[in-house]
Amino acid sequence: MRLAFMGTPDFSVPALHALHEAGHEIAVAYTQPPRPAGRGKALRPSPVQVAAQELGIEVRTPLSLRRNTAEHEYFAGLKLDAAVVAAYGLILPSAMLDAPAHGCLNIHASLLPRWRGAAPIQAAILAGDSESGVTIMQMDAGLDTGAMLTRDRVAITPRTTASSLHDDLAAMGARLIVETLRDIPPPRPQPEEGVTYAARLTREDGRLDWNRPADALDRQVRAMTPWPGTFTMLGGQTIKVGAVAVEKATGSSGTVAGATLDDRLLVACGDGTALRITRLQRPGRGMMEAEAFLRGQPVPAGTRFDVAGA
Repeated sequence: MRLAFMGTPDFSVPALHALHEAGHEIAVAYTQPPRPAGRGKALRPSPVQVAAQELGIEVRTPLSLRRNTAEHEYFAGLKLDAAVVAAYGLILPSAMLDAPAHGCLNIHASLLPRWRGAAPIQAAILAGDSESGVTIMQMDAGLDTGAMLTRDRVAITPRTTASSLHDDLAAMGARLIVETLRDIPPPRPQPEEGVTYAARLTREDGRLDWNRPADALDRQVRAMTPWPGTFTMLGGQTIKVGAVAVEKATGSSGTVAGATLDDRLLVACGDGTALRITRLQRPGRGMMEAEAFLRGQPVPAGTRFDVAGA
């Protein structure tokens, strides 16, 4: 098929490679423009731009598409069989959605209609879902509301992080889009029941509130790995928390949430539960195992991590 590919982050790259390896003609790759990154704030191209250029595919990086009639005309002139969209980050206007013969097909990282929106991977872990997956969807003008073509699923385990689920779903999406284009099935409308939305994440979503139960905090840490990461306050310093383990609470039943129950970072949480911090990071240092952290900064029993930065 003659395709356009539209994507930006690492999640999109396996699908681009899979389509290329499957022999599809990728006429153009759309991605968001290079952004300032690193200490020097030099412009850095997106992972999709880098991958497309390595494959010899033309790259286009418009800032916006909504009223960009010149881009609409260029896109229509490509005479595409389909466009494949994977975490592109720009809204496609009707002029572009309707241009390819088979429309625009989206690789969405959830089992629609659950977790429409910007952060479905993190939302599934936060909510304690037992599974996630990928839906190949026929795009329309709504927010992830289009008819479904194919989908597959994967289990979410007590050790699943957003990083590991991201990689699983990126690989699944690459395989599924190739299978879908081989024999495009009839589209099926999404069910009206079971719709949920995953809002875009901010750094504030990583703030730990020790009044919450340990299992909820454990899901938060796993869902926010690697971005935006989770954090708490200790002695006026922001401490990043990289990994935790739910354990049985020990010590006084009246211990306030956020207080350590031993000298090895077992922290009291809401509902009489407890969470052991196993990886953490102080300002100006790298992420480290708890034992290494404690050698440089002991945290005796009774020390309190501030609740929600209070």
